[in-house]
Amino acid sequence: MQLSKRLAAEMFGTFWLVLGGCGSAVLAASFAGPVHGLGIGFVGVALAFGLTVLTMAFAIGHISGCHLNPAVSLGLTVAGRFPARDLVPYIVAQIVGAIIGAFVLSLIASGKPGFDLVASGFATNGYGDHSPGHYSLAAAFICEVVMTAFFLFVILGATDKRAAAGFAPIAIGLCLTLIHLISIPVTNTSVNPARSTGPALFVGGEAIGQLWLFWLAPFIGAAIAGIVYPLVAGNRNES
Repeated sequence: MQLSKRLAAEMFGTFWLVLGGCGSAVLAASFAGPVHGLGIGFVGVALAFGLTVLTMAFAIGHISGCHLNPAVSLGLTVAGRFPARDLVPYIVAQIVGAIIGAFVLSLIASGKPGFDLVASGFATNGYGDHSPGHYSLAAAFICEVVMTAFFLFVILGATDKRAAAGFAPIAIGLCLTLIHLISIPVTNTSVNPARSTGPALFVGGEAIGQLWLFWLAPFIGAAIAGIVYPLVAGNRNES
């Protein structure tokens, strides 16, 4: 598949991830509506993120591999599953998709009277006072490293040629859902630098000031998995 087509697929896929995942948090997580308590809550947000990856994995997995995440691209590169020459173009496409997704979400959210994009948090990630549960920088860092490492481990295992064919999108989508169920209270869950960057650019301030962690920690976690999985599973050429 031509690189231009793969990059377009990554851009559209990451757009969908941000619009669907972050959109559920911004628009539907705590929506009161005419019925008291109506809203999907953080469990619904976790499912939304998992569903965005699951649906896009079926839609574009055969085109680009459906990374939708710079950390995933890096982890696959470290594991020998993805050519290093395509790493930077993939990351750029993913960031562009995330920014467009955040932009469209801002247009939709701003249609509600009284909506304040900055005050809402706009599904940004953070630690300390910007953590949903006020978790420390150290806790957020450890959480993001570990969650991303296991996410990549599942991705590498589910897409291994020796794994059951056709089930990878389900395993990966459910893994991302589980990760969100664990870590939304800690960091609002990143494990994806592009997903963190898109909303942060629209909020500014401390959301951008803390963005470094949501690049560094996922990259470290992804690299760890990229090294560990081949050691556990066997020769890279066999997986």
